[in-house]
Amino acid sequence: MPDDSRDPSPVAAPTPAPTPGETPAAAPTAPAPTAPAEAPNPTPTPTPTPSVELSAGGVGPWPGELPDDPRFDPELLERGDTRNVIDRYRYWRMDAIVADLDEHRHPFHVAIENWQHDLNIGSIVRSANAFAADTVHIIGRKRWNKRGAMVTDRYQHVTNHPDVASFVAFAHAESLPVVAIDNVPGSVIIETFAFPERCVLLFGQEGPGLSPEALAAADAVVEISQFGSTRSLNASAAAAVAMHAWITQHVAF
Repeated sequence: MPDDSRDPSPVAAPTPAPTPGETPAAAPTAPAPTAPAEAPNPTPTPTPTPSVELSAGGVGPWPGELPDDPRFDPELLERGDTRNVIDRYRYWRMDAIVADLDEHRHPFHVAIENWQHDLNIGSIVRSANAFAADTVHIIGRKRWNKRGAMVTDRYQHVTNHPDVASFVAFAHAESLPVVAIDNVPGSVIIETFAFPERCVLLFGQEGPGLSPEALAAADAVVEISQFGSTRSLNASAAAAVAMHAWITQHVAF
């Protein structure tokens, strides 16, 4: 009888020995897997160009029939107005805006010492524009950093005095009391100080504050009350507080 205990699996044929002098054949290798074909890149969707109205929170081209008003700028009417101006002045020419502001500027001035090219000056000019100050006076260097002004200097009168003496001479000639803002011994807290209607608010630089010469020339020295641990406010923040204090005393709401 046949022996059923034998392994029924087929037996692989032995590999024949190579003939002397013959190079053995390489063992067969499995084919490399084929990478799936990449899908073609879809055509990128172009990013829409923001409209004039969306790009800076302004307004688009004038809707409807164009107004017949010399204060309006034809180019702004056609393209839109994204400038940093209040709605009343949308589409107006720059010189028309300045002329209108000149009709209702407040009688206080702002002066800033500029010996170290202080970066706060631009922000102070912007605040002066927001509160409709008459003029901003830069004392010292004529060049100043305009970045913080956000182009409001185009609508604000800004002039230069080469030194404190020339600035003081101007203030005296115009009968403008100089009110220095600094937290130094002998200053009066702003909450109890009565600002003159016509005056110059004088500010120093970030860090050193007002120069001794400027403090000596002031008719009054006022400080802003503070209740935390810091010794002083940022110069541009202090200027905005002082200007608003003048507004609350002299503007009817």
